[in-house]
Amino acid sequence: MYQARLLITGKVQGVFYRTSCQEVAQRLGLSGWVKNLSDGNVEALVQGEKGEIEKLITWCKKGPPGAVVSNLDVNWETIVKQITSFKIVN
Repeated sequence: MYQARLLITGKVQGVFYRTSCQEVAQRLGLSGWVKNLSDGNVEALVQGEKGEIEKLITWCKKGPPGAVVSNLDVNWETIVKQITSFKIVN
């Protein structure tokens, strides 16, 4: 099991980024969460197999139609608490 924290910047709010990210993550069998930040960016915490996380990262670089991703920061972290589902949080 691996964990990555993603910070997605650009035009990523108001374009169904979180909902689309949740759908892709669930399809890949990943757990974690995704949320909007007050500065207009999106943050996600993802747990699962490394290859599946990397597939989500590839998707996050483009996002859903209407999104314009200008940057994606990825930080691999140690899992402190295992998460069992993938949710949209506030």
